[in-house]
Amino acid sequence: MDKVLVKINDIIWGAPMILLILGIGLILTVGCRFIQLKKLPLALKFMVQDEEDGKGDVSSFQALCTALSATIGTGNIVGVATAIVAGGPGALFWLELAGLLGMATKYAEGLLAVKYRSFDTDEKALGGPFYYIEKGLGKKWRPLGKAFALFGILAGLLGIGTLTQINGITSAAETFFDPDKNHSLQLFGNNYSWAVIISGLLVTICVAGVLIGGVKRIAKVSEIIVPAMIVLYVSLCLWLIILNADKLPGVIILIFRSAFGFEAAAGGALGAMMIAMQKGIARGIFSNESGLGSAPIAAAAARTKEPVRQGLVSMTGTFIDTIIVCNMTGMAIILTDAWKIGKDGAAVTIYAFSQALPISEAVVSFLLMICLMFFAFTTILGWNYYSERCLAYLFNTNKFANPFKVLYVAAVFIGPYLTVSAVWTLADICNGLMAFPNIIALIFLSPVVVNETRQFFGTKKAATPLLAPELSLDEE
Repeated sequence: MDKVLVKINDIIWGAPMILLILGIGLILTVGCRFIQLKKLPLALKFMVQDEEDGKGDVSSFQALCTALSATIGTGNIVGVATAIVAGGPGALFWLELAGLLGMATKYAEGLLAVKYRSFDTDEKALGGPFYYIEKGLGKKWRPLGKAFALFGILAGLLGIGTLTQINGITSAAETFFDPDKNHSLQLFGNNYSWAVIISGLLVTICVAGVLIGGVKRIAKVSEIIVPAMIVLYVSLCLWLIILNADKLPGVIILIFRSAFGFEAAAGGALGAMMIAMQKGIARGIFSNESGLGSAPIAAAAARTKEPVRQGLVSMTGTFIDTIIVCNMTGMAIILTDAWKIGKDGAAVTIYAFSQALPISEAVVSFLLMICLMFFAFTTILGWNYYSERCLAYLFNTNKFANPFKVLYVAAVFIGPYLTVSAVWTLADICNGLMAFPNIIALIFLSPVVVNETRQFFGTKKAATPLLAPELSLDEE
């Protein structure tokens, strides 16, 4: 089964997908004149500043935290490790490039989510790729929106939303509490540590408890947990990097050489480069979700009346997730040569920190386990909301929300008992299927993004070309 999944994944995440993901990011970057660089300070300001008289379900910061809760998860700790182990240090270069271009993509997604959103009879916001596909491209494109909704449900149930997250949580718990499986139980034909069974059960119960409260409870939980965990994790990473600062020049050279296959054996440079690209970009998209179309579902719920403003706030999500958190993890792993130890997943990151920090391995393992658990827990919560919105659009009703919650919690419950390789491969497949409809929509709606950007920043002429090279963002 694993071999079949790997073949499907290789097809989906082949050259066409890589070109699409990077291509739309490049189109939007050029079209909006490098907005992710020029307007990042303004975006960070909007991130913590509520908009007056905005209409929506939650504040812009809560919407961002909901999106970050779904974004910052095992991909930042486990995913980066698996990318570097499989693709070499060069995978980090491609992961970061995908993140930089992905900031423009995430900006466009947030903008379009607010521009084309609707409100139901209870004044609850309805938005996301399926709405900007149908309302932006026209009703004849509705099947594309339905396809996105279907793939979004699958991604939540079988991939990024549940299985990978709970698998990462229980693996970290096992690594800390029972690494040698001294206390295990026979289940489903395999031996599982009690640490896996108990942690999986506790997380399942906690998820069920929070999901009852809907998006507002998810947002409240996320705005407390997410910033605290980011500060803790980034502080640990910075400490490690400072202690190994003398190795930084050599590591940066290694990353670039590996990214373009120069570290490979003779004749294998192109193949090594393609593997680094595939693993780096796939894990980058898994982590920051730029191009997937998931974050716009949360952005649509923000209390705002200005699409560009929310686009800027959404853009900061990819900056925090990839440019900061993923980069920190990658540098820690490469600085300590943890990617060479023959392990995978959370064990690689834990090894890196335990070898480099002047504290006991037990303390390091505990701190990383806490970070990973809370990152993954909030991701599970955020993706339930995404999946429910996809379900409501697919069937044009909310009556399946409660049965879906039961199914979602069940997926969380069984996640710890699946193999790590199968779980991550399945997640990549679901992500790729979800990304295709969204990227098609972004390509066709890119002139809308450019026009909205032009109008917000005070320029006069409307932009019609796809790249709109004359666009200026020099004025606030």
